[in-house]
Amino acid sequence: MFTFDMDGVSGMLRRDPNIANRPSVLSQGEFGPTVGTPRILDLLESYGIPATFFIPGYVAEHHPGAVHSVHGRGHEVAHHGYLHEPPASLGSREEEASILDRASKILARITKQPVLGYRSPSWDISEWTLDLLAERGFAYDSSLMDNDVPHSIARRGTKLVELPVHWSLDDAPYYSFNPAVGRVGPLLSPQIALDTWIWEFDRVYASGTAFMLTMHPYLSGHHSRLEALERLIKHIRSHPNVEFMRCIDVARLIPGRATRGTKLRARTK
Repeated sequence: MFTFDMDGVSGMLRRDPNIANRPSVLSQGEFGPTVGTPRILDLLESYGIPATFFIPGYVAEHHPGAVHSVHGRGHEVAHHGYLHEPPASLGSREEEASILDRASKILARITKQPVLGYRSPSWDISEWTLDLLAERGFAYDSSLMDNDVPHSIARRGTKLVELPVHWSLDDAPYYSFNPAVGRVGPLLSPQIALDTWIWEFDRVYASGTAFMLTMHPYLSGHHSRLEALERLIKHIRSHPNVEFMRCIDVARLIPGRATRGTKLRARTK
């Protein structure tokens, strides 16, 4: 699974609303939906790869054309909060539910389809998040790190699939640098990220399970990072019995009583 969190400027504005008055800082986020996303879509199309894009409602409101492009090319549009609000930072169940419903309506209005997948901003869910998702008929969550194998979790008698994530399989720890919002970690070479992702994929392939990669168009949409992504694609495609899938399609493969050691059955495409 290749996934893209199209954060745009939402995360920066959530951290500091005054950034709305700082055009240079905002421009780093705007690069994502306006430049990075079209480049990524072209790369995915050139290899016939379906992906999932997790999009905050605020970004969808301001860039509906980008959402249309993602959806129109056959990729999944999934939920990523409204203004990139980590649910654990919210004050109540009611506030979280309101944000969840607001963004769902925005995305559904643009795509004309219900939103079935959810990823928590900053991978920081609250004590209520999973129940709220189950109550609203979401098929899966992709926010937890308790395992690296997709599995089913019971919430209020409903099957909710967890598609686990991890920071090592996220481009942000390698590429993000924005002093205005406190991101001052070292900018690492795309080769370092690529090596990590290839090593992880090779072990996942040997175990016959799922590989989940998280990227951000405002980061991975730059040329050197796109080169690393394309090299990863070529490496993965060199292995038999591998299929690139959207998150919703993987979620639908997971049995209601899947154990956390369940392997995914490889399907030849």
